[in-house]
Amino acid sequence: MKTVFFHQQGYRDLPDDFNQRHESVWVTLPNETCDPRMVQKYLNWNLDELELADDLGFDAIGVNEHHQNAYGFPVAPNLIASIMARRKSDAGIVILGNTIPLYNPPLRVAEEYALLDCLSGGRLVAGLPVGSPPDTVGNYGLPPTQVRERYYEAHRLITEAWTRKGPFPFNGRFTKLRHVNPWPQPLQKPHPPIWLAGGGSVETWKFATDNNYTYSYLSFSGLKQAKSMMQGYWDQVERAGLDDNPYRAGFAQAVVVAETDAEAEKLYLPHLRNFYSKSLHIPAYMQTPPGFLSKKSIEYAMNQGIQRGQGKKLLGDVSKASWKDFTETYGMVVGGSPDTVMRQLEEGIRDLRIGHLMAIMQIQSMDKELTEYSMRLFAERVLPKLRNIWLKEGYKDHWWPQGATRHSTAASRALPTETEALAK
Repeated sequence: MKTVFFHQQGYRDLPDDFNQRHESVWVTLPNETCDPRMVQKYLNWNLDELELADDLGFDAIGVNEHHQNAYGFPVAPNLIASIMARRKSDAGIVILGNTIPLYNPPLRVAEEYALLDCLSGGRLVAGLPVGSPPDTVGNYGLPPTQVRERYYEAHRLITEAWTRKGPFPFNGRFTKLRHVNPWPQPLQKPHPPIWLAGGGSVETWKFATDNNYTYSYLSFSGLKQAKSMMQGYWDQVERAGLDDNPYRAGFAQAVVVAETDAEAEKLYLPHLRNFYSKSLHIPAYMQTPPGFLSKKSIEYAMNQGIQRGQGKKLLGDVSKASWKDFTETYGMVVGGSPDTVMRQLEEGIRDLRIGHLMAIMQIQSMDKELTEYSMRLFAERVLPKLRNIWLKEGYKDHWWPQGATRHSTAASRALPTETEALAK
């Protein structure tokens, strides 16, 4: 079992009357709401927390890409990842990911990922998500019906850039290049493991199985409500004739830990209310613009009665939601003592067959000290037990970066050490 410390990097100081004053946390939120001096502090806190996660023994650290919002402002995840890649570490670096339909040309992603892979010693996971509607359509103005077509073409260019000898021409619909000849090439061969991420689009499931990629479900509705969506993915895996290796799947889960359940409620309930009421304050037209989802994906979502943000709707008035609402009734958050957290995580992980857990432990308004308190308890008293969940079954993680050898049981390394490389 692999656990990734996944940082949303949200703006931590939204006003109390935020929901009343603003239509959305994304796209249209006036940028005067954002104080650059606070961002300076938050970015340094974020990096401190990412570095601490590395030091505490998480299998990997994770970042992603979003734009023009307070929900999470890692506008350039490769910049943050480059700081982590320079550290002397054996942990993976999971960028989940670069939103490749937004890049013109997408060759830039191939170049920067290759550079990060070399800098880190082959520790990179190259996330290639389609991207969220607020980012792709709302912020960058892509026609909704073109987003996935641009994605497929960008994916083809990036993977060819990593695996074909250059220079070669690329003649796509959206990108035309006379010379594709990126320097450097990735250290990992044939390229860094590619992870997909989504909120339930059936096309993403099929793309994952067609290419033998891992798929991560990114949802703030929690493990308890994810069964139908994850089962849809596993059904696709079965149709494709692939094995049920849990490392084919990942899941993002909000997790908070304290010494006791009662202390966890006291410490974290205000932050959970704040996050679910403010950071997920997005109108439906921004989340599902016409033409973004295919007919098949819409039908599936309607039949399952699930859509992005469903958890928030279940809670009703989030500002009055109880700890029990979050952690038990709807199971959106895993929280409590280390024993409680471990029990809830193991139950959900086994039920959904998850091999990669993206643990979201910085819940927007939490300050650095509280975040680190939760992280340390998790790392010391939960994380070691999580690693054993799939141990008896003997599954191998074929989608893990070759240079990320932390807690590896492999008899030999996939990549040479720096000394060995120099000797050659």
